[in-house]
Amino acid sequence: MSGCGQVDANTWSCRFRFSISLSPEAAQRQADLTKDMEIVVRGSEEYLNETLDLYLDDALVDSLNIGADLQGRAVTDIQISGSGVGANQQQAVFDALNNMKRLQTILITGSLPVKLTIEKTDAISPVLGEEFTKNAVKMGLLAILAVGVVIFIRYRRLVISVPVMLTMLSEAVLLLGLAALIGWNLDLAAIAGILIAIGTGVDDQIVITDEILSRSRAQQQILTWRQRIKRAFFIIMAAYFTTVVAMLPLWFAGAGLLKGFAITTIFGVSFGVFITRPAYAAMVEFFLKE
Repeated sequence: MSGCGQVDANTWSCRFRFSISLSPEAAQRQADLTKDMEIVVRGSEEYLNETLDLYLDDALVDSLNIGADLQGRAVTDIQISGSGVGANQQQAVFDALNNMKRLQTILITGSLPVKLTIEKTDAISPVLGEEFTKNAVKMGLLAILAVGVVIFIRYRRLVISVPVMLTMLSEAVLLLGLAALIGWNLDLAAIAGILIAIGTGVDDQIVITDEILSRSRAQQQILTWRQRIKRAFFIIMAAYFTTVVAMLPLWFAGAGLLKGFAITTIFGVSFGVFITRPAYAAMVEFFLKE
C-alpha cells in the first residue's frame, strides 16, 4: 500500500503499487509498440494515448494506463499502481488489496503475451528454486515407487507392479510434454489435475488386473484374454466419460484456475484411456498369459 486519503466526507481512497519484471525481449517489444504513441494529460499525470488491456479467458477484465515515461523505452522493471475506495479507511484498504490481488492473479495466470514475475519482499534465490525442482522430482518418483510397493504387496508379482509404475511415469511424461509443446504454464490447479489423472490411471490398471486375475478357472476357460480385457475396458470407458462430463462445465464456465484443472484432467484421462491403458493391458497380457 502506498497511502490512503479522504476524498470527501463519505469516501476514502487508498493506492497500491507492485512491481513486475519483463524479459529483455518483452521490454524491447513494449518499446517498439509505444514509441509512436502520443502523450496525453489526465489530471496532473501524463500517459500514453493507448491503454494496456488485460484479458482473462478472452474477456476484458481491466485496462491500465501507460505512463508517459515508458514511451519507446525498453524498461524491464515496471511499476503497476491502482487504487481502492470505501466508506472508511478500512474498507478502502480492503478494496485496494482486493484490486491488487486481482491484477496479480491476471498477470500470473498468463493472460498477457509475455511472461511476468511479480516481485515480493521475500525472494527465492535461483539455487533454492533449483533445489525445489529437484525435490519435486524426487517426491514424484518416490510417490510412484510407493504406489508400486503397494501394488506389489497386493498382487505379489513384479510383472504387475513394474508395468503400473512405468504407466504412471508415462502418463506424467505425456502430460508434461503436451504442456511444453503448447507453452502451457502449469499452476497449482493444473498440477492437481495431473495428480487426479494419474490416480485415475492407477485405479483403471487395478480394474484391468483384477478382471484378468480374479476369474474362476471355469470362467477363464470360457473367456479369452481379450474378452476379459474388454470387460475391464467397459468399466474404464464408463468412468472416463463420467469424468469428462463432470469436467466440461469447469472448462466452459470461464473460471481461469478451474479451467486449467479441467483441461489437465481431461487430457490426462484421455491419454490414459487411449494410450497408456491399452499399453498396460498389452504388457499384462504378455507377462501373465499362460
